[in-house]
Amino acid sequence: MVETPTCSGAPRGTLTRFGEAMAVLCRGLVESLPGQLLMLTVGLIAIGVVLVYFPASSGFRVQWMMDRAEAAHLAALAADVAPGGALGEEEVGALLAGADAVAVSRVRNGMNELVLYAGPIEGPLTESDLRTTGWIGNVRDTLDTLIAPPGRFLRIRATPLGLPGELIDVIVPEAPLKAALAAFSRRYLAYSVLVAVTVGAIIYLSLFYLFVRPMRRLATAMIRFRDAPNDPALTIRPGGARNEIGQAETELARMQTEIRQALHQRERLAALGEAVATINHDLRNVLASAQLVSDRLATDSDERVRGMGQRLVRAVARGVRLCEATLEFGRAEESPPVRQHIALTELLEEAASDALLVEGDMVIGWHNQVGPEHILHADPDHGHRIFLNLFRNAIQAMAGSGRDAVLMVSVSGENDGGAAGFCRIEVRDSGPGVPLRVQDKLFRPFAGSTTRGGTGLGLSIARDLARAHGGDVELASTGPDGTVFVVRLPV
Repeated sequence: MVETPTCSGAPRGTLTRFGEAMAVLCRGLVESLPGQLLMLTVGLIAIGVVLVYFPASSGFRVQWMMDRAEAAHLAALAADVAPGGALGEEEVGALLAGADAVAVSRVRNGMNELVLYAGPIEGPLTESDLRTTGWIGNVRDTLDTLIAPPGRFLRIRATPLGLPGELIDVIVPEAPLKAALAAFSRRYLAYSVLVAVTVGAIIYLSLFYLFVRPMRRLATAMIRFRDAPNDPALTIRPGGARNEIGQAETELARMQTEIRQALHQRERLAALGEAVATINHDLRNVLASAQLVSDRLATDSDERVRGMGQRLVRAVARGVRLCEATLEFGRAEESPPVRQHIALTELLEEAASDALLVEGDMVIGWHNQVGPEHILHADPDHGHRIFLNLFRNAIQAMAGSGRDAVLMVSVSGENDGGAAGFCRIEVRDSGPGVPLRVQDKLFRPFAGSTTRGGTGLGLSIARDLARAHGGDVELASTGPDGTVFVVRLPV
């Protein structure tokens, strides 16, 4: 198949590839920061050149007309001193040619006097009074001159320098002014391009080296770190600048180091978690066998053996709970809440029943002060786990305290500075209070347990589940008279 040439002789495929290349180049200029900076610099300089051109060209036009008026004034003075008071046609023509005019008149002492006149004026006539025209009018007249039709004449009225009481009125062809304005425009364009290229290059290079290059360096460092976050060689090295970009480089380097350490720790924890999961699985099997033996011992006829068996039963039960809690916390992440409308009082009753059943035969005074009008908008399973953990912790804290165990729950509207649409649920116990040494790490996994053999996971899990709903779990108060936890959940 023969390729059809265009009228310029270039193959159509070549023009297509050229167009695609130009499209890619334009897209790169628009999307890249250097390209945007270049377009911004060129655009601002072009706007500045255009804005300066109109006043400059207007000033050039006014000066040109003032020069013609002064030349006409001198021609009028020359006519005044002519020998015999009269001029011939040749002398009039010479004076008008020197002033580039076709007619000169003046107003002196209130009298209008035609001084020089070359004959009838054939062509359109426009006027410009230099005494009263403002800068806006001069800019408008300058544009009108640039597009003026050929053969038009210009009537100039001005006050001669040194003679404020006299008016000079001169008519000149407008073609020389139009040609002079065109020449001025070409010179202005040439000088503007030279100055714009120089100033634009200086501005662009300054902004590029001060801002664009550091920002590109930051962006490149982020992209490379994203692709290989474990490679220490990809950590950005701050340039030492004291401005905001230097601070950003320093903070990015610090963040990359911290993330790399966190990833390394996560890998180690993941390996440790796999090992713990395997150990837990085997340990639960061992404990299950031990639990069967301990149950037999707990029912032995010998009182001493029966007592030791009961202690063994409790120890094995704690071991089983520890394994279950560790495996539950070791899951990658909690499932997102599936929100439903649930009655708060029913949720609390169910969680309290399970907690009392799990924690044994301890006599607990249970007071649920929540009315049926309180409806939560939350995940029922998550809500049950939140309060089950809180109730179990409270029961464990009250065990062995030597006082009446009372567990009480109350609810109120969110009026303590929290977000609207949430309720404030208080869980109060009569235990001895949270020890001061663990209050700061109460919600930290494996670190905030206040009971012997506890995992410290209950409060951590409860807080994570509440925060998944936009709420929270906090320690409101604690002391010898008991502890109060506050739960905020959406209603």
